[in-house]
Amino acid sequence: KLAWSNLRANLMRTILTMVIIALGITALVGILTSIDGIIYSMSKNFSSLGANTFSIDRKNEMMKRRRRGVRETESPPVTFDQAMEFKERFTDKALVSVSYTAISNATVKYANEETTPTIRVRGVDENYFRTSALELSEGRNFSSQDQEFGLDKVILGADFVKTLFGGNEKIAVGKFVSINDKRYQVIGILKSKGASINAGADKQALIPLNSARARYARQDSDFDLVVASPKAALEDALESEATGEMRVIRRLKPYEEIDFEISRSDWLITFLRDNTAKLRAATVAIGLLTLLGAAIGLMNIMLVSVTERTREIGIAKALGATRKNIMHLFLIEAILICQIGGIAGVAIGIPVGNIVTLLMGGDFLIPWAWIILGLVVCMIVGILSGLYPATRAASLDPVASLRFE
Repeated sequence: KLAWSNLRANLMRTILTMVIIALGITALVGILTSIDGIIYSMSKNFSSLGANTFSIDRKNEMMKRRRRGVRETESPPVTFDQAMEFKERFTDKALVSVSYTAISNATVKYANEETTPTIRVRGVDENYFRTSALELSEGRNFSSQDQEFGLDKVILGADFVKTLFGGNEKIAVGKFVSINDKRYQVIGILKSKGASINAGADKQALIPLNSARARYARQDSDFDLVVASPKAALEDALESEATGEMRVIRRLKPYEEIDFEISRSDWLITFLRDNTAKLRAATVAIGLLTLLGAAIGLMNIMLVSVTERTREIGIAKALGATRKNIMHLFLIEAILICQIGGIAGVAIGIPVGNIVTLLMGGDFLIPWAWIILGLVVCMIVGILSGLYPATRAASLDPVASLRFE
């Protein structure tokens, strides 16, 4: 109570000191909250690309082979036959989907409306939705008949509803659209991905794999394989097995390098998580430097307070206060200032961090770890800042203090 009354007696000085502490904690908690929010949002978006999946594609880089010297050739595409053979071999082990980009500059028309010539048309099999985690907001998936006979059916991304059908999904289903002058019936609309990392799904058209092959396939068409592991723990083993199977299917000799690559859907988020650890450490260091300045300011104010209250300390000692009592009094004052400033900093830092996160497409979160860190740091700053002034106050001679003017 005495510490609290002393703080209230010097209210302006107390408030200014608390503001300094609060700003340091706001910066610390706010930045760490925004980092966590963005990482959480990206993790959520990446999981929407398909959990526990890995893809098999041709190598993008130039590969070297020894055949009458060294020469560079582009790795051959994954053909339809190779993709289907792999799918057949892997059917009992994991879920495999085969797809390929039939055309990437198509125009979709309906009545008098049409899109820009930048639409991606993708041929997909019956497992594509389960490995890509795409969802339908209206209509149905391709049936077995659609796939087997390559019927002219199409599932459109969410952006087509706005461009061609005035935003009405129910009207869109059942209508016929033209894709590069080829007529397709709309059987479904994809759920919008919005501003997420997979937002390109809103501007794509999906057609049955056999339909895409019949109309768009070329000799060098490259087919994509996506394998969905039944359990995350089995993913490494399945990758190794998939590598062996593809070597056999592509007839690679034991001494030849693989001409395909296997990549996980979550590799980028793992990379970001590893590297944001350094960013968090840098943020904590900057926040601590800010708080160091606040701690020095608090210590200076406490020393001034000791000088101003020298006579009060002498009277307290004359009435029986011990060195321990005086020390505790000044320590509690310093801790109170820091804790109140810390609570204010946390209260401001959480919304500030979340505003940044929401502006970047993330989700609101309460960072309990950083709240605890902020309050613990404030406690430490309060103790360190108040220790020397408290020791100095406790060591004052009561007789000399009573004579102090």
